[in-house]
Amino acid sequence: MNKVRLEDVSERGSSNLAQKDIEGIDGNYPIYGASGYIGNVDFYHQEDEYIAVVKDGAGVGRTMFLPAKSSVIGTLQYIIPKGSIFPKYLYYAVKKLNLARYNTGTTIPHIYYKDYKKETFCLPDEFEQRKVVVILETVEKVIEEQQQELLELDNLIKSRFVEMFGDMLLNTMGWDESSLESIAEIVSGITKGRKVKNINLREVPYMAVSNVKDGYIDWTTIKTIMATEQEIEQYRLMPNDILMTEGGDPDKLGRGAIIKEPMENSIHQNHIFRVRLNGEIILPMFFEEYLQHQKAKRYFLRCAKQTTGIASINMKQLRALPVLIPPLKLQNQFADFVTQTTKLKLEIQKSLDETQTLMDALMQEYFG
Repeated sequence: MNKVRLEDVSERGSSNLAQKDIEGIDGNYPIYGASGYIGNVDFYHQEDEYIAVVKDGAGVGRTMFLPAKSSVIGTLQYIIPKGSIFPKYLYYAVKKLNLARYNTGTTIPHIYYKDYKKETFCLPDEFEQRKVVVILETVEKVIEEQQQELLELDNLIKSRFVEMFGDMLLNTMGWDESSLESIAEIVSGITKGRKVKNINLREVPYMAVSNVKDGYIDWTTIKTIMATEQEIEQYRLMPNDILMTEGGDPDKLGRGAIIKEPMENSIHQNHIFRVRLNGEIILPMFFEEYLQHQKAKRYFLRCAKQTTGIASINMKQLRALPVLIPPLKLQNQFADFVTQTTKLKLEIQKSLDETQTLMDALMQEYFG
């Protein structure tokens, strides 16, 4: 099978439009940005189907297949098929190239067509191209359906939380309220790069800000640190501790998650707070979900220090977090619901992982 360079079967296009340039414009033609569809306008850049790539900022390298008679703003560059290549086949070929690895930015990620245009991939005849596309579209549809199922289960948990406990911001059910420090032990973590005189150090896993997401722990990369026995004892994580970040993007401020099964002797860095709840008053599953609702989020945004798009909270502010406390019996009912829903999510996630593995294998087989 012939191999071709990307530049042999495509042309690069670009847009000078900013988001503000299309405000107030309406029409019949869709326009796209880095996050996807952003509205309709009364003009279009491309007559036929084409491929768009996020070239700046978050999501750099993400590939989209866009319809005929549509437009893009300047955060995207587009790749226009030419010659005998089928547009959707080109889309999958570009997706296989993993363009994010061509990032040349320092503070703001950026990629250039000139850096990856000589990438090669297999190009069969048009009949085989269409056959490949049908197969990949089928697998991709299954992946999208499984991802949607996971999203719906997440939304189900949030709906159940509101159904059982009411509007947290307005406290529509009149629950008692306490400061977090009165119902939990709160500890900051170990400082990386600190000076340690003790030579009897031991290498242990430690949880960094990148590991703590909004409602879950990301185990993709776990770092290690040299620590003294005293530090290990002081910062050691226990099952059902809540880890919370002190800073980050404003919309993710105060994010936290349960660490259900910490690695042996694992500890946490100083930009993370460890919250160990009094289980006779409040349950980790309730508190983890509480952090994702408006009463907690608005509190953190109100008291946080914000500079250049980054927000942060300190220990004093976290200790003062107001927490609504429903009856423990009700919290247990919610925790049981979350446990059962999580089991279903794990089954779907396993199936999703298997489908994604199949997709990766097919991409490798077809494009080399």
